[in-house]
Amino acid sequence: MNFYMTRQLSGNLRQALACSHCGNGLEFTEAGANCRACGSKFPYTASGALDLRLRHPKPYLLAFEIPPSQLPGGDLAFEPLTMNPAPEVNLSGRSVPRHLTRELVSYFPKAKSPGSLMLDLGCGRGIHKELCEAAGFEWAGLDYDSPHAPLLGDAQSLPFRDETLDFVLCVSVLQYVRYPFVAIREIHRVLKPGGRLIGTVAFLEPSHGTSFYHHTHLGAYSLLQFGGFRVERLAPSKAWSGLKAQASMGMFFRLPLGLAQSIVFPVELLHKLWWRVAGLVTRRPLENTRLRHFTGSFEFVADKPGSG
Repeated sequence: MNFYMTRQLSGNLRQALACSHCGNGLEFTEAGANCRACGSKFPYTASGALDLRLRHPKPYLLAFEIPPSQLPGGDLAFEPLTMNPAPEVNLSGRSVPRHLTRELVSYFPKAKSPGSLMLDLGCGRGIHKELCEAAGFEWAGLDYDSPHAPLLGDAQSLPFRDETLDFVLCVSVLQYVRYPFVAIREIHRVLKPGGRLIGTVAFLEPSHGTSFYHHTHLGAYSLLQFGGFRVERLAPSKAWSGLKAQASMGMFFRLPLGLAQSIVFPVELLHKLWWRVAGLVTRRPLENTRLRHFTGSFEFVADKPGSG
């Protein structure tokens, strides 16, 4: 199993990987990988994944600049995502895995070369692999503890060299990270200038598993800006409302999913109708405001400034 997995790590990926403690390159063996600089050893797990998680605590210093205004700067409208009118790569005929939308996929970048690496952060079972490879990328799947991931690692200490990745996909991950400001800086570090970050983050989903921070639109925007990203899109999900998320994720304990969703369906219908009437009465467009305030999650598209 270990020898098989060793062969699965391409030379390109091995060159990009680094020690999660000190950031230096790794030496690969049939048993795993070793860091000559600090002596850290990263073995293969029983499932065959290369375990690049931290072996001991690692300090990470951040400095925050407190601005005069509490609101992050920028002029994004935070409107629902629409199809990219000029997609870099045509993925319209491809199956779109759950947790993604066709609108978000239309913003996928196209690989710049056959050796372009992308990171599927929080890859789980690897359901995004086929789609990312269709865009021309070499897929690197990393998760903290999934037995199906080829690489195990921590988003707060990504085991990659600086500026080695062209694209990072981060679907429903940031709410699980204890220090998201560290994670966003790590993502920025490993992306090449001009690289793209695409993902989603929970808002009105119930707390689940080990989730720490669920983000409002302003919270997600502020986080991405702090990371050094230029935020191109930050959009509330239209299909995944807060009510639907609550019903689907345990509001009615052990009730079948379809039945749970049917219970909140009339409430959601009345909610939408009430806001529509309010918009007519006040003569104000309130639909986008309603979505921002009551969505279950947000989608985002952000770029690392610089030429790729």
